[in-house]
Amino acid sequence: MKIAIVSGKDEGPTKLNAFDNALSDAGIGDVNLIRVSSMLGPNTEIHELPCLKPGSMVNCVLSDITSDNPGDEITATVAVAIGEELGCAVETQGINRPPEELREEAEFMVKYMMEKREVKIKELIVKEATTTVNDIASVVASVVYLEE
Repeated sequence: MKIAIVSGKDEGPTKLNAFDNALSDAGIGDVNLIRVSSMLGPNTEIHELPCLKPGSMVNCVLSDITSDNPGDEITATVAVAIGEELGCAVETQGINRPPEELREEAEFMVKYMMEKREVKIKELIVKEATTTVNDIASVVASVVYLEE
């Protein structure tokens, strides 16, 4: 299994436009995202996001948050743990929570999922997007499942 881990942030004139702009900033704005649960195949490989065919259906784990409250700090976070038998991905997000706290929360959750399954972690990655809202802003972080 191959995945890419991406993040983005942007503002827009509406919440929907801000979200769409953040997806575009992450490189996944021109595809149809299908949210899936958090399981990855054995020995998953992490790759750079390739050029995705516009309009294609793309599976992903997606963390996102949007705010129209100027001054809010918003953060979207994903964490990925890869093992030989399987892998897990988690998402979390927050408003006015320290990004480090959200990173720790995501890391804790994905480690717990792997421990519960008795799978040794070979690689652990945490990625987030954070911004301070000027007018209307959105942030996204995503684990994108790539075609084999």
